Amino acid sequence: MGKLLKGIGNSGEIKNFYDEWSNTYDKSLNQWDYKAPKQAALILKKYLENNPKYLLDLACGTGLFAQEIRKIFPTIICDGTDISKKIMNISLQKGLYRNLYLSSFEKNIKSDDNYNVVSLIGGMTYCANYQLLFKRVYNYLKNKGYFIFTHRVDIWRKFNFDEFLKLNDDKFEIIYKSKPVNYLPKNKDFGTKVKIRIVLLSKKRKRA
Repeated sequence: MGKLLKGIGNSGEIKNFYDEWSNTYDKSLNQWDYKAPKQAALILKKYLENNPKYLLDLACGTGLFAQEIRKIFPTIICDGTDISKKIMNISLQKGLYRNLYLSSFEKNIKSDDNYNVVSLIGGMTYCANYQLLFKRVYNYLKNKGYFIFTHRVDIWRKFNFDEFLKLNDDKFEIIYKSKPVNYLPKNKDFGTKVKIRIVLLSKKRKRA
């Protein structure tokens, strides 16, 4: 699991890693006390004024976030993307998604819908180009739509992510930014030393 701790790598390495992990993915994360999908869904429940109709779940994995958000918003229509076909096949069997796209989250997803929510839970670790990702997300969202994501605090600091968010404050308003919380506390490599933030942004209307 060293690659999981390391984070950013090339897309081929990431795809192979998750393909190999796919059969035990859900079991492993449960054993490691992975709570980010549930925590993120509860943040949306707290801050969203209206029930969201459409969600785009980037790096959706086996659908852990979609499972949690559907408990809160049962009528939400979810689309998902993931780089690993084997992982995506598991989420397909769960029947959580309307459409699934085999794609990196940094590539443009062809979709006719504008989304009320875009999520990236657990995947920002692998983002090589934040600016490109934020541009994509901005275009996917309806006005005043929400982008919720998690990001590891060590990588946040390394790339000065606070400054990056400031550079994008013409596009997104910060609605909520959590204090550092445990990521995979029962994983021996992560323990309590690797923490994440959960962040909720709202898309600002384009100026004329």
